[in-house]
Amino acid sequence: MQQRPLVSSKPNTADMLFYHVSIFMSINNNINEKEQTYWVALSTFLKFGAKRLSYLQRHFPDMETAYHASAPELFKAGIPEVVALEFIEHRKKINPNQEIEKLKKENINVLILPYTNNHTLLREMPDAPQILYYKGDLSIFNNACLAVVGSRKYSLYGQRATEHIIHGCVAEKLTIVSGLALGIDAISHAAAIKNHGSTIAVLGSGVDNNSIYPANNRYLAQEIIKTGNTIVSEFPFGTPAFKHHFPQRNRIIAGLSLGTLVVEASQKSGALITARYALEYNREVFAIPGSIFNDNAKGVNGLIKSGAKLVESAQDVISELGLSEVKRKIEPKKLLPDNEFEAKIITALTEQSMHINQIAKTSKLDTSVVNATLLNMELKKYVINLGGGNYALA
Repeated sequence: MQQRPLVSSKPNTADMLFYHVSIFMSINNNINEKEQTYWVALSTFLKFGAKRLSYLQRHFPDMETAYHASAPELFKAGIPEVVALEFIEHRKKINPNQEIEKLKKENINVLILPYTNNHTLLREMPDAPQILYYKGDLSIFNNACLAVVGSRKYSLYGQRATEHIIHGCVAEKLTIVSGLALGIDAISHAAAIKNHGSTIAVLGSGVDNNSIYPANNRYLAQEIIKTGNTIVSEFPFGTPAFKHHFPQRNRIIAGLSLGTLVVEASQKSGALITARYALEYNREVFAIPGSIFNDNAKGVNGLIKSGAKLVESAQDVISELGLSEVKRKIEPKKLLPDNEFEAKIITALTEQSMHINQIAKTSKLDTSVVNATLLNMELKKYVINLGGGNYALA
């Protein structure tokens, strides 16, 4: 069977990135605390992955009903009978409220994707995660992201090349996404932090302290959080790093990013799985060429033969992603308030969407003034009415 080339008819990357970064991320706008609790409880059963959680959400009126459903009811929702019976046994061992308490004790936050009003690149994935656990600042998910992956057994050349490319990329405000693994992954996160850039670590385990894998990089995970960056996983509290979790993790690394850069990789490297996901999601694939005498370069050089963009400098990445064009598009789109009321509301909505009452409290404006101003701002397409009295910047 002929190998599929790493080229595809992509939409204009700058337009796609402009669309991505110009839409405000609003977290869990339309979900109450009880519903979120049952999402967490259901996700503790590892056989309820992204696809099966989506089945449950579509079939049942709410996730509390799904959690308490009988085996025949779960079967009607698309859950295999044997899996449904296993879940019923599993739920006898957990307490949904206690699962939430575990998260609170470690400052772990939850993002339920079907209940967000954002249009991040993650949502474009055909196999998008339904629930994500994270520590740190989730707002950087809205940044332009570049995945950087490679071998655990890296060379000095691989390290220097990674640090060199990332230095230029973070200067152009690219957020570096990787998997916290030993080797190139860890070098990528550390280089982003060293250069005062932003980084996201996607884990193949839970994000709680005892589950972070590998244990040698737990200090690095703490540094990522301390510097205002993020660690994230779709796996619940206490989940070990099982081998089959890493391909799942790799799809999220690729899905978060406009492109994937492979530094060093053998022909059987997991980094190539991330590159394949990037291709499947219609994203760019980049590769740093390696020595013909290095086995860890064979996978990378093979990517280049198949059509991946050869990278010698950060400018190769930046040009391919059209970041300069994006900057030109974004700058004129900055909202310019017509009066002091609009200015206060824009400031209030900068970080997150809000209910009218919250806007009034934050902006210290009378509710009647907020209502009238929001109506005018909606007509001017400055804000979006999310329903239920909630608004976000457009």
